[in-house]
Parts: sequence; C-alpha cells; structure tokens
Amino acid sequence: MASVSGTILAVCSCTILPLFSSIYKRGAGLGPAIAFLYSGPAINILAIILTARVLGVELGVARVIGAVVFSVVIGLLMHVIYRREEKEKANAALQLPEQEEPRPLWQTAAHFFILVGILVSANWGKPDTGSGLWYAVWSHKWTITAFFGVLFGLSMILVLKIRWQQILIAAGFTTATALFSPQNPSLPFTAAVLATAVLISRNTGESREWMAATWGFAKQILPLLAAGVLVAGFLLGSPEGGSGIIPEAWITRLVGGNSLFANLFASVAGAFMYFATLTEVPILKGLLANGMGKGPALALLLAGPALSLPNMLVIRSVIGTKKTIVFVSLVVVMATLSGLLYGYVF
Repeated sequence: MASVSGTILAVCSCTILPLFSSIYKRGAGLGPAIAFLYSGPAINILAIILTARVLGVELGVARVIGAVVFSVVIGLLMHVIYRREEKEKANAALQLPEQEEPRPLWQTAAHFFILVGILVSANWGKPDTGSGLWYAVWSHKWTITAFFGVLFGLSMILVLKIRWQQILIAAGFTTATALFSPQNPSLPFTAAVLATAVLISRNTGESREWMAATWGFAKQILPLLAAGVLVAGFLLGSPEGGSGIIPEAWITRLVGGNSLFANLFASVAGAFMYFATLTEVPILKGLLANGMGKGPALALLLAGPALSLPNMLVIRSVIGTKKTIVFVSLVVVMATLSGLLYGYVF
C-alpha cells in the first residue's frame, strides 16, 4: 500500500520528506514509512513515461520493476532489522486511547480536494501552442484559482470552524490587492496566502496545530536542505549540467561498462547527488551518450532520485543515524546488484 501510494506522487527526494515524517510520527510502521519514502521520488507516472520515451522501453520497464520491488523489499528488511523496536512501538500505540475523528471523512476529503485544486491551477504552466484545451485552461488559470479560493473560504468556515467575519476580512484584503494590481495576479495570490497563514495561526484548535506543524517541519527541513544542496552542488554540479569540483567527464569514465565498481560508483554518486523531479532523465541521457554503461545507468536511476545528501540529513533527524545508514546502504547495495544484472542481460 505504501509503495503504491508513493508511485502516484511527482516529488523529489526532498519534497517527500515532510510527508514521510508526518506519516511516521502519526503511527505508520518503519517498514511502510520507508517504502513510501523510497517509492515517492524513485518512480512516478511522469518518470515512467519520460524514461521509456527518452532512454528506451527496456530501461523504463526495468526502472518500474526495480523501484516497486525495491520499495517493498527495503521496507520489509527495515522492519525485520528493527522488529523489536517496531513491536515496542506498536504495543505502546495500543495503550493509547483511540482518537475520535472531529469530522466525517468526506469533509476532510473535500477540504483537501480544494487545496489540491488551488495548487494545480495556480501552478499551471503556459502550453507551447496558443490554442487548444490546455491553453484555454491556462488562459483562465487565475479565474479557476479564485473559484477554488472562494470554496476554500467556505471550507474554512464549515470544516475548520473559523468565524465567517474573519474570513470576510481576509477575502476583502485579497480582493483589494487584486483591484490595486489587476495585471499582476501573483500579488493577490500572495496576499491570500499571508491572510490564510494569519487566520489559521490566530485561531485555537486544529488550525493552529496545523500551522505549528507546518512551521515545525520548515525549521526541521529547510536548514538541512539548504546545506545539503549547497554541498551536493559544490561537489557534483547542478542538474542543468553545470560541473562541480568532480568533473562530469570523470564520472562518465568511471561508469563505463558493467563492472562491479562501475555499478557501485554510479549508485554511490547518485545517492549523494540531488536530482530535481525528472531531471535525472536528461542527465542520464548525456552520460549514456558519453559512454556510460546500461547497468550503471539503471543503478543511478534506482539510487539517485530516491536519495540525496540533504535527504539523508533530514531522514537522520527523523529516524536516527543508525537507521538512516542502514536504509542508504540497502538502497546502494540493491541498486548495484540490479545494475549488474540488467547490464549482464542487456
């Protein structure tokens, strides 16, 4: 269940972290939480299509199979290795009183559907063509966002129980900003975000807890993320092709063929490098064109997107140093062996 849930997300190794931390702290077992942590950035629908189209169907299928199998196997191994701790955690959870849900499930689902609607519509990118359905959606993106914004205001009143007078004031502030700058929709959108932050932080109960959790994750993740990305970029360069201290030509020479060292090096290098979502495909295409073997290519695909230096730093703060080392080691070893097998077959 955890591996399948992760596959539908289009996230990088850092975007998955607050989701992983949240479900683990809310009671998910270590094995399923780790399965979710791996599968989210390792594979998604967009990555499947792009990998198969750009790098070939064989590599695309191998990536799908490898990522799903990895997530399940690594999750099971983490559970087996730390089964005593997991049993103690489960027994402690059984002693806690069962929490009553504050509202029906459909209300929570509707609330999050509205949030997703705002997220998708506000980030809708301009299509390459100037006509068609997607262009029509893009041309009305802020109208659609405003519609979801109105629904969000109603949801905060009915679901989060925030007083309608406060919602009206926030809506008036957002509308005034829109009238002040009608040609710049991002300005009232920013005003709406600020107004929402003030609203949920000033109200007691669930909304304040939500804001506190968001701020807690930000303080936990952002400093480590910034430091990790800086070090990874300094050593290995940027996803757009900029070289770091370690020249890309060296990496290409080191991962040619299908030796154990080449696959291991590809796994380790990919594990420490940060890949934004889907950027691993064009990077790998360039490496393959410069002599990288197919086995190391799969090893990099299976280890790289799921791990990164900033990702490891944050995971360590959630589950501890030993468990992080075990998780990273399992990913590197399995990616290396998978690369060897794939390179031998193809």
